[in-house]
Amino acid sequence: MWAFIPVVSRLGQQSLDNYQFLFWSSFLSFVVLLVSTLVAKKQTVFKTYNLKNILIAFGLGFLGAFLYYLLLYFGYAKIGGLEVLSIQYTWPIFVVIFSALLLKEGLTWKSILSCVIGFVGVLVVITKGDFGQLHFANIFVDIVVLFAAGVFGLFSVLSKKVNFEPFTATTLFFLSATVFSFLSMIIFSSFKLPSSNSIIPIIVNGALINGLSYVLWLRGLSFAKASLTAPLVFITPILAAVLIVIFFKEQFLPVYIVGLLCVVIAGLISRK
Repeated sequence: MWAFIPVVSRLGQQSLDNYQFLFWSSFLSFVVLLVSTLVAKKQTVFKTYNLKNILIAFGLGFLGAFLYYLLLYFGYAKIGGLEVLSIQYTWPIFVVIFSALLLKEGLTWKSILSCVIGFVGVLVVITKGDFGQLHFANIFVDIVVLFAAGVFGLFSVLSKKVNFEPFTATTLFFLSATVFSFLSMIIFSSFKLPSSNSIIPIIVNGALINGLSYVLWLRGLSFAKASLTAPLVFITPILAAVLIVIFFKEQFLPVYIVGLLCVVIAGLISRK
C-alpha cells in the first residue's frame, strides 16, 4: 500500500497543495478507521483508554501520521524526488536503532547487515544503477527529510512499546493528524475543497495508504521484533518503481531486478 504513495501524491496534488492534500487524506483516514473500528466491534476498547492513553495516542499520531508526512511533502516540494526518496528510506534503519535503544532488542550484526543491503537495493533502484546521480547539495532540506525518517522510525518503535489495540489506536492517530493538518492548512495555506480529479487519489490515500496500512503495520509489529520487520519495508520503493512504470509509462530497467534481489536477501537475513 505504501508503494502507491508516489502515484497518489502526484495525481492528488494536481489541484491541491501538500497541506490541503494532507488534511483531506487524514480526515478520510480518520472516518474510514472509525467505521472499521465499529465494523470490527472494537469500539468498546475506547472505554479502556484513560486520559494518559489518549494523550499518548495523540502524540504518536502527531509523529507518524502528521509530522512525518508534513516534512516529507516539504522535501518533495523543494528538491528532486530522487534525493528525497533515498533519504526517506533510512527510516527502517532508524527503527533498528531505536529498537535497540528503547526496546532493548539488541543491535545484532544480522539486523545491521540486512538494513545496509536493503538500503543499497533502494539506492540501486532509485539511481538506476548510477550512484553519481545523487548530489546532496540541499543540506537543509536533506536534514529535514532525514529528521522525517527518524520521526517515523521513532513512531514505529514507540507504537510497539505502548502496544495499543490497532483499530482504535490508528483511529486516534488520524484524529490527531486531522486536527494538526487542519491547523497547518489554515496557517500556511487555505481551505479548499478537492476537485473531481483529486477525489480518487484522496480516497485511495485516505482509506488504504494512510488508513488500513497503519492497522496492518501495527499488527505486524505486534507479531515480531521491530528490528526484524523493518528491513522487509525496503521492498516498498521497489514496488513503487514498478507502479510508476505502470501508471506513468516510464521505462522498466534490468537494474530494478538487482535492487529487488538485494531486498529479498535483506529480508532473508533478517529472518535468520
